Amino acid sequence: MTNSVEKAGKRERLVEAAVREFYERGIEKTTIADIARTAEVPVGNVYYYFKTKDQLLEAAIGAHARGLDELISALDALSAPRERLKALIQGWVDEREAAVRYGCPFGSLTAELHKRPDPLEGRAAEVMRTLVDWAERQFAEIGRADARELAVALIASYQGISVLTNTFRDPDLMATEGRRLQGWIDSL
Repeated sequence: MTNSVEKAGKRERLVEAAVREFYERGIEKTTIADIARTAEVPVGNVYYYFKTKDQLLEAAIGAHARGLDELISALDALSAPRERLKALIQGWVDEREAAVRYGCPFGSLTAELHKRPDPLEGRAAEVMRTLVDWAERQFAEIGRADARELAVALIASYQGISVLTNTFRDPDLMATEGRRLQGWIDSL
């Protein structure tokens, strides 16, 4: 039993470390040795779980997808679509210090993937589409016929403010945009 728990623990630590390192360093600058060091796993053991850096990248995208699914489940527990959308926005604002340093965790990864001739970019698009689709459902529940356009505008606004927050190293930009977006949600 201990051996299988230890194996699962190592694999999970490697995936968590990959998510963190890809976010903080970027895909190209991150090495398997960096991930192993962060996960506190001997570099040779990494290859038992992941044969290539691309397999680690795919696992990191999967971790983002699972994290998004968990977030959506938590948001869906809230009673009203405006409340759910505003909670999503507040979550972004709460993470503004990380955005100052590294940008949006998933948006940054997706942007890097689009610079590569990589089949994983389609997988990243699926994850982003999940968020847009969820936001669309919220706007539709509010009764908006233009729900898709509003969902795209919301996610685009967040991605844009993440870039600006990171570029100018100014967390107040994210906080200000968060307040504006919450007011926008209330006005619909």
